[in-house]
Amino acid sequence: MTTFELVLVGFGHVAQRFVTLLEEQRTALARERIAARVVGITTRRHGAASEVRGLNAVALIDGVARGERIGRSREERPAADFIADVAAASDAARERRLIVVETTTLDITRGQPAIEHVRAGLASGAHVITANKGPVAFSYHALAAAASRADRRFLFEGAVMDGVPIFNLVRETLPAVTILGFRGVVNSTTNFILTAMEQGQPFAEALSEMQAMGIAESDASLDVDGWDAAAKTAALANVLLDARLTPRDVERVGISAGLGWSAMEARAAGRRLKLVARAAREDGRITARVAPEELPDDDLLAGLEGQQNAIILHTDLLGEVAIVQRGSGLTQTAYALLSDFITIGRDVNGPRGRPSARRARS
Repeated sequence: MTTFELVLVGFGHVAQRFVTLLEEQRTALARERIAARVVGITTRRHGAASEVRGLNAVALIDGVARGERIGRSREERPAADFIADVAAASDAARERRLIVVETTTLDITRGQPAIEHVRAGLASGAHVITANKGPVAFSYHALAAAASRADRRFLFEGAVMDGVPIFNLVRETLPAVTILGFRGVVNSTTNFILTAMEQGQPFAEALSEMQAMGIAESDASLDVDGWDAAAKTAALANVLLDARLTPRDVERVGISAGLGWSAMEARAAGRRLKLVARAAREDGRITARVAPEELPDDDLLAGLEGQQNAIILHTDLLGEVAIVQRGSGLTQTAYALLSDFITIGRDVNGPRGRPSARRARS
């Protein structure tokens, strides 16, 4: 059994659900011959704490819910420094057993400070898992190169479509296949709103419903203005198409209350209005776009209801390969972190649970 030490950067809903999922899946992890111990947590609002023998992270969830701080110190320290200090106090980094789990919120302007958190983790000898789109959307190639030099993994399955294994699918199961492009519905909030407006529900009411469910942020402009989808499109294009895009390189049109009539008219005509993200290689360059599109009723994307998402990969050898997510939420995003954790565990343990010297790859 290999025990991995985890440093959590961010301790919001996703990270907390990841902590409880680790407990719930303890038996499944044991079958993989891996276990987890949280040795550090750092947050922007609730403080930080570290303990080489392990923190009671589940108990800290209850404390945060009561408004308590994590740890006693009032000193505000950069997360990158915290990561370095925790790594220096443990043998786990040297033994490839230290993992930084980065779940801070997306910064749509530069992808910071999440990018620095990833860099700090890799520089400290840790593998890094993130659910944040920023590092992949703004700095994928540089971070993947840093991971390779450090012989550590940089994984990010939760950055797009919660726990749907898009990156794992291509990396692990599509050898020799070239991705030529993709299109999909990748933002749950906007798909829910468009579905609701088809049925006559006002835009503001549908948005408020998503905010009440914790799916949309209180400032929902990242969703409805198309920025979230643009960041996911850039991330997908960078990894799958070897692009060098940022969200600002993605042509972007969001949704608004004014699309209500268009959504209803499209539905009445046997079509569906969806916010479609797409990218493709054209004449040697990558083009990427997020915008509302009217789709014929027999299009796979047209059949997505409510919070459902899907992506269709265009490949050279297999034609179109599609994957659909029928439900989304905290558990699905936390599962993506768990999946990446297990991937690292298998990599470190190697065949039949023996330590592996296999080099890291993103």
